[in-house]
Amino acid sequence: MSRPLSIALLHGPNIGMLGRRPSAHYGTLTLRELEDLVRGWAAERGMRVGCFQSDHEGSFVEHVHGLAGLVDGAVVNPGAWTHYAWSIRDALEILGAPFVEVHLSDVEAREPHRRVSVVRDIASAAVWGKGPDGYREALDHLAGVLA
Repeated sequence: MSRPLSIALLHGPNIGMLGRRPSAHYGTLTLRELEDLVRGWAAERGMRVGCFQSDHEGSFVEHVHGLAGLVDGAVVNPGAWTHYAWSIRDALEILGAPFVEVHLSDVEAREPHRRVSVVRDIASAAVWGKGPDGYREALDHLAGVLA
């Protein structure tokens, strides 16, 4: 029997405040509830998920560095770092595993600065505007890429 795929679920700044952020953009789930959903969907796909969230860019970068060679793929919601954090981009590139960029809200229909992504060109795929279901889509994508 093969081992389950190891997937990192990585969240950037303010994602820990889900449930308190504007529900029109982010829904009503808390981060913990979202992580539980993702773990369940992952288990259905033969995946194991480890979760990490930080509001501190350096901590996030160091965590991603520590995942290199240990995970098969990642689902990443960089939050506001999406738009300017080149260090996050570099860390994800160093990760050496496919990752999917995910956003709960429809970043393409929001303010112009939210349409900029410094990680999209190195992501295996990007999903936005689908709420929590975007995470399920990201897992499906990784399952296909890693098969």
